[in-house]
Amino acid sequence: MRLFQNSRYYPSLRPKIRELTRSHCRFADQIRAFLDFREAAAHTLLPVEQAAEWAFFANGDDIEMQRVWAREQGLPSRASADDILKAQIEAHRTEVFYNVDATGWDRDFIKSLPGCVKTTIAWHAAPFRNAPLADYDLVVCNFPSILDRLKQQGCRTDYFFPAYDPALEPFAGRRDRPVDVLFVGGYSRHHQQRAAVLEAVARLSGEINVVYHLDRSRLCRLAESPFGQLLPLAKHRRPRPIRVVTRQPVFGRDYYEVLSAAKIVLNGAIDMAGADRGNMRCFEALGSGALLLSDQGNYPEGMVNGETITTYATPQQAVEQIRSHLAAAGERTTIAQAGHDMISSRYSKEVQWRRFESLVASI
Repeated sequence: MRLFQNSRYYPSLRPKIRELTRSHCRFADQIRAFLDFREAAAHTLLPVEQAAEWAFFANGDDIEMQRVWAREQGLPSRASADDILKAQIEAHRTEVFYNVDATGWDRDFIKSLPGCVKTTIAWHAAPFRNAPLADYDLVVCNFPSILDRLKQQGCRTDYFFPAYDPALEPFAGRRDRPVDVLFVGGYSRHHQQRAAVLEAVARLSGEINVVYHLDRSRLCRLAESPFGQLLPLAKHRRPRPIRVVTRQPVFGRDYYEVLSAAKIVLNGAIDMAGADRGNMRCFEALGSGALLLSDQGNYPEGMVNGETITTYATPQQAVEQIRSHLAAAGERTTIAQAGHDMISSRYSKEVQWRRFESLVASI
């Protein structure tokens, strides 16, 4: 098959990507610099990783990088993101289009793809009702309840999963881990369960080393700005215990570095996830060799409480679990090692790719 994988990254990462690609003039070199940074590498398919001739990768919403490709092909300098992505697909002679950014494109996009495309697959792991997904041949993710809802909306669905990134291996081997508890992710008071757990654990900072790297919501940033302090936005500001332990957001290999410094990685689902668990952070934390402490729910196969991960039911139980595991270093490292061994074998890039091939064959 001729595979095209389209992706995107967080807007707050854009300055870092500009820094990484500044010295590269060619589109192919810029993409390789991005891939080598390992941002969201759990979703990057094996042929893309291996730079197979028949596999193409783009961050279709990164208009600056996309226009580098457009200039190389002699396209108009002000071509739209939509036109460039379709031109890339046509030039590549894509047969299988895999879109990890399905909500970033309007309803007409899939209907107007070049005729060379035989199969369209979208990754979608959120229950948005207005996402233009029904025109894809298949919609995939690793949250069964979300797949069920998408099926009710007329989508054909199937189970697919992130993968262990082998680039984590040297990070997983680190033994000196000065951070007791780490959390990396988004922060919004709208996600009440996660916000409550983060606040409860942050209050431990007086007795242990707690570090958060938070990517705040736009409203949260406004509420905490000098101007925002004058507005009635108190409910959108982070509680002081959280602000005290928070540092700048991290991504890619910088994220892997902070993971490798942590004994325990805290995780919490956002409220719309229902009872299903298994977000990308689970795969990354397990791969880093840290103990994953996450909220109770229905996890992917292999993620078992007390064996490869540890779970909590309430903010107070999360605090108790942290104290218990820090006091019992042997048990903590045994579970962490079992988690790493499980994720690196059961969810390897090779296993992920074989699953993708079977999904394509099933359509």
